[in-house]
Amino acid sequence: MGNRMKTGLQAVLALFPRSLFRAVETSVCHCRYWSYRTLRLASIPILAQTVYVRAENPDLEEAIRKIRMGTLVIQASPDAEVRVTQQRHEFWFGAALASGMFSSDADTEGAARYKRVFLENFNAAVTENALKWHAMEPERGQVDYRITDRMLDWAEKNRIPLRGHNVFWGIPNRVQPWLKAMSDGELRKALEARARDVARRYRGRFAEYDLNNEMVHGNWYEDRLGPEITREMAAWMREEDSAAVLYLNDYDILTGRRLDDYLAHIRKFLGQGVPFAGIGVQGHLHGDSFDADALKNALDRLAEFKLPVRVTEFNFPGQRSRYYGKRDAPLSEEEEKAKASAIVDYYRICFAHPAVAGILMWGFWEGANWIPQSSLFRRDWAETPSARAYRDLVYRQWWTSWSGKTDARGRCEVRAFFGEHRVTVNGKEQPVSLRRAEPLQKLVF
Repeated sequence: MGNRMKTGLQAVLALFPRSLFRAVETSVCHCRYWSYRTLRLASIPILAQTVYVRAENPDLEEAIRKIRMGTLVIQASPDAEVRVTQQRHEFWFGAALASGMFSSDADTEGAARYKRVFLENFNAAVTENALKWHAMEPERGQVDYRITDRMLDWAEKNRIPLRGHNVFWGIPNRVQPWLKAMSDGELRKALEARARDVARRYRGRFAEYDLNNEMVHGNWYEDRLGPEITREMAAWMREEDSAAVLYLNDYDILTGRRLDDYLAHIRKFLGQGVPFAGIGVQGHLHGDSFDADALKNALDRLAEFKLPVRVTEFNFPGQRSRYYGKRDAPLSEEEEKAKASAIVDYYRICFAHPAVAGILMWGFWEGANWIPQSSLFRRDWAETPSARAYRDLVYRQWWTSWSGKTDARGRCEVRAFFGEHRVTVNGKEQPVSLRRAEPLQKLVF
């Protein structure tokens, strides 16, 4: 395999006799991978059965430099000392917010730590359960806004854009019984009231909403009220909040299994004039490994709509892993290393794709994560190897920290990742926002 290989997963392979493995070289996203397939599986941990050892990937790195970086032009006196320090990413590196951490009976110290660790690692958020209709209004007329309100207050205080997940969820077992008991006329009025209530109460506060969750997999509202109901839902919301940003959101898309269905689904709604402004794709449905080729292909095809794509609900290992059914089963040290390497590869592919605007983990702490083994932090808040790998990627490799001097003309140009930066010249500071939409910014000192 040569010396160019990343060695993070080689420790996994070293645990087992070479006779157990068959190496197959493949090309994924212009990157060479060696997929080690076990010939005898019974004694091998699942995560070690399919192991990707990533070679150098200059194409991905070049794509990241091209689409995620801009230029700061600094003009000052000749030979001036210059420092550029990044403060925040433009790209969303986010996570879900657990309702329990914002409830009135939450452990004060535990909730405070949860929020502190969140802010140390993420710059965007999504409501995990708080906004869901069946959570807010399990009984007709008894709407509980408290947790959603607290989440928004906290997010705004800390400048965290918050996704509203979700306004509607038409999977039949997610629809309250009291809605199912209504006549069609009553149901339409209830949907209108819900859409208007959310949009009016939270006007201008949520960064974006998942309008009706997982419609590829079921849409009881459409089954009852006809194919125009999604357009009506959007219209009701936009009448109350003309700036509301509405997303689709569905699963098994990035695996490729329901990709064609989703593409047809998106075309249908756009053809109806539903004002969807973005495409959400969940990241739950891989197993103990992920298909990098399928991921890249799905992103390429979704990009054809010219709408931003967010990976809205990422877990690794995922819902098809053995851990989904054994949520108390610990990962071995070798499996933790494999998990860290896979997360890095997944994020790198997404960050290198021009259509992707963010990735949000569906839980980051074992104490509040539906697949605890996919967490960055253990229940006692100890870092996993994945936490260290994630932070190295987001806050070192993809983070700008530059120092140098202006030239004889008093000028210097600095390539920097998109986001917010602090520029210091001879002790004087200026903040600057470098955006993908405006990739060149000039500062004069």
